[in-house]
Amino acid sequence: MIYNFTGLKSQVKDVEEWLKKENVQIRTGRASIGLLDFIRVNSYDTLVPLNQVGGLSTEDPRTIRISPWDSSQIKEIEKVLVASNLGVSVSVDDKGIRVCFPPLTTERRDEFVKLAKTKLEQAKISLRKHRDEAWDDIQAKEKEGGMSEDEKFRFKTEMEKIIQDTTKNLEALCKKKEEEITN
Repeated sequence: MIYNFTGLKSQVKDVEEWLKKENVQIRTGRASIGLLDFIRVNSYDTLVPLNQVGGLSTEDPRTIRISPWDSSQIKEIEKVLVASNLGVSVSVDDKGIRVCFPPLTTERRDEFVKLAKTKLEQAKISLRKHRDEAWDDIQAKEKEGGMSEDEKFRFKTEMEKIIQDTTKNLEALCKKKEEEITN
């Protein structure tokens, strides 16, 4: 019998994607448009992502420029940015809105590194949950008589390799984020 690991592989891929998305939202010393992904603006009585009400671009390493497509939205965008508690300064000029990110203090960098490690731990917990589900499934198939005990342990070894490789990838993502934060 051959055990199908596509479900497990899909789940671990989702965990990796989740960690990548979470890491984008952790601020480094540079301005990143990804930091504004979670911000929603009330546009004509509908909450929409910020990137759907204007163009976003980086002017320099610490500044993001928001150019609204409808200039009547400027006040609403400004209000949402100020209320977001990102620790940024927001200024309005004739071209749109400028979001300035102040330099990070050592304490703030340490907080962000801890946050990145917390996100890594959450991803590892999710990964272990998926591993346990796959192992339970393999054991159930063996009890049903669908595979021998030798096959069960061969599949367990295969499953553990998938989990170990993914764990290494997750740790590499976290290490890269730590380097971005501390440099």
